[in-house]
Amino acid sequence: MTHDEHLPPLVEDKAGVLSITVSTSRAGGSLSPEAVSDGTVALKELARGERTSGAILLLGSGPNFCAGGNVKVFADPGDRPPRTRKAADDFHDFISALVEARRPIVAAIRGWAAGAGMSVALHADIAIGGTSTRLRPAYRGIGLSPDGGLTWTLPRVVGDARARRIILTDEIIDSDEALTLGLLARVVEDDEVHAAASAIAADLAAGPRDALSATRGLLSDSATSSLSDHLAAEARSISRLAGLPDGIEGVDAFVAKRPAQFGR
Repeated sequence: MTHDEHLPPLVEDKAGVLSITVSTSRAGGSLSPEAVSDGTVALKELARGERTSGAILLLGSGPNFCAGGNVKVFADPGDRPPRTRKAADDFHDFISALVEARRPIVAAIRGWAAGAGMSVALHADIAIGGTSTRLRPAYRGIGLSPDGGLTWTLPRVVGDARARRIILTDEIIDSDEALTLGLLARVVEDDEVHAAASAIAADLAAGPRDALSATRGLLSDSATSSLSDHLAAEARSISRLAGLPDGIEGVDAFVAKRPAQFGR
């Protein structure tokens, strides 16, 4: 399956923002295998320093961010377990690459983020939703367990008891509750979701990239490190950044009472 050349690119690196359109307009806005494959390649290039993007922007291609995996593919004749395992492994390669790129992740969660879409949304640092945004685990309804890290991320965001209730009962979460629970960072009008998320991604990309990448890494690592280890990691990070161009510029600009010019 190849991407339709008449449609916008699934992966685009522009003005310092690596944009990945995770869903396809086909099959009801399901997760795009091409976006998973191409996105994984681009994210690994970013992690290796072969791309210089300062932020990652996750988008949907239609009215929904991502309505889940294409269940019809799982139902094709043949041996379902190996096919499902292959799809999960590919998806998890994408998720791992997304995290290991260590760049701020912004997601434009318009419409539904269900199943795999909800899993992807929970890996965003800043998720912007619309008034009609809905999140739903959606795995129970097809007799499967979650993938994409949903059973790892959701308890860390909303707490263990609430995460168990949401996943096991297949709860639908509207935009107001998602904002209250911390699943969304901000809610805007539906037609403003992409613009709002894009503006945040552009602002992050224009900032001190090394500092933002280091900060995101510290935030991610904090869940599994002791306080003493984390204090040591913070000390190593801030001292390293103090000798890099953006760190020097930021401090000098502050002392001189002028706007910092990062990335020069």
